Amino acid sequence: MSEHCLQLDVGNSSAKWRLMEMSAGGSQSVIDRGIFLIESQQGLAEIQAAAKQASRAWLSSVAGTEKNARLVSQLSLPEGVHPWFASSAGHFGDLINSYRDPARMGVDRWLAMVAARNLTSQRCCVVDAGSALTIDWVSQAGQHEGGYIIPGPALMERALLLDTDTVRFDEAPDYQLSPGTSTAEAVRHGIALAQAGAVELALRVAGFDEANDLVFFTGGAGQMLADLTGHAASYSQDLVFEGLQLVASKG
Repeated sequence: MSEHCLQLDVGNSSAKWRLMEMSAGGSQSVIDRGIFLIESQQGLAEIQAAAKQASRAWLSSVAGTEKNARLVSQLSLPEGVHPWFASSAGHFGDLINSYRDPARMGVDRWLAMVAARNLTSQRCCVVDAGSALTIDWVSQAGQHEGGYIIPGPALMERALLLDTDTVRFDEAPDYQLSPGTSTAEAVRHGIALAQAGAVELALRVAGFDEANDLVFFTGGAGQMLADLTGHAASYSQDLVFEGLQLVASKG
């Protein structure tokens, strides 16, 4: 006998989701996944189809109360299936939150650290590259050492285009570290340099020891950053989902 669990990682503009099949024997597998763009409603039919199959619904959300309520209404979950929202806590196992008020930490950051701590007892750096780039350190003892929140690639590009009338382009070049030879390349490569440079400096400031410390990358731009910084093998697509599953299962 198995059941289906719909899991969502909700931001301000989009919601990543996956549908898990969970058997009574403990085996789990992803049977569907996608992205719902909240503003344009793109992907609504797909997430609603997944929601119809769910007997559980677990959410990590940094959106506001109104957006969460609207999203839950749009999901049209089966009768009797009530969404469960994760929240940041003072601790989970031996992972200790450094915030004076733990609930004020973005739940996606917290869940990514929960998942990373479950994967290793070594000191580690967790890099989540989405709308914002977040970089967090967890000590070998499980103490959150602090972190950084930086505008992500899309926010950087939007800010540049809004505030500079002469920076305009139609091309969509890749994010690379080489100097750009067009305005489009200069912008995208500059953003890549800023993002990768922030990660590298954060590692250096914290005394990253490649022999003993680990770094985890996740998020929509996580693979790009992992590649640019030479940590390609450290990318994990589902780090927030894995943390969500751990916390929900213990909740």
